[in-house]
Amino acid sequence: MAVNGRDCTMMVEPRTTLLDALRGMLLLTGTKKGCNRGECGACTVHVDGRRVLSCMCLAAMQEGKRITTIEGLEQDGKLHPIQAAFIEHDAFQCGFCTSGQIMSAVAMIEEAEAGWPSAATQDVAKPFTRGDLSPQEIRERMSGNLCRCACYPHIVDAVEAVARS
Repeated sequence: MAVNGRDCTMMVEPRTTLLDALRGMLLLTGTKKGCNRGECGACTVHVDGRRVLSCMCLAAMQEGKRITTIEGLEQDGKLHPIQAAFIEHDAFQCGFCTSGQIMSAVAMIEEAEAGWPSAATQDVAKPFTRGDLSPQEIRERMSGNLCRCACYPHIVDAVEAVARS
């Protein structure tokens, strides 16, 4: 597998989750272990460009795949636009869910650009675009990521700002 653009080879127990391999073996601790049951979204990473809950994926099944964690979003010392927007819009407090929220937001915008509708999409027959990401759409698409500090209005504002830019 390639993690954040670097080839990685590891020997893992068959039951080792991707989350535990990232945190324990590769020391990429930005991905958080929240519920460890696939309910909170704190462990969200991208596998081959799609958001996944790393606590629900086996590391052994990631052979040949591209994995991106929060540490892999910045490029050449420059924050990803979503990361910068979270800072600008004060979209976090304790920060525990932030990496998962950011990873989900990045993927969510890419899904919208690809034309994927959501449960909140008014007209699924009409092509969906990034510009159609209303606050209601953003809330629906981010609903798998929980924030116990209730920063949701600021998270929506940050994602909306990037979606509109």
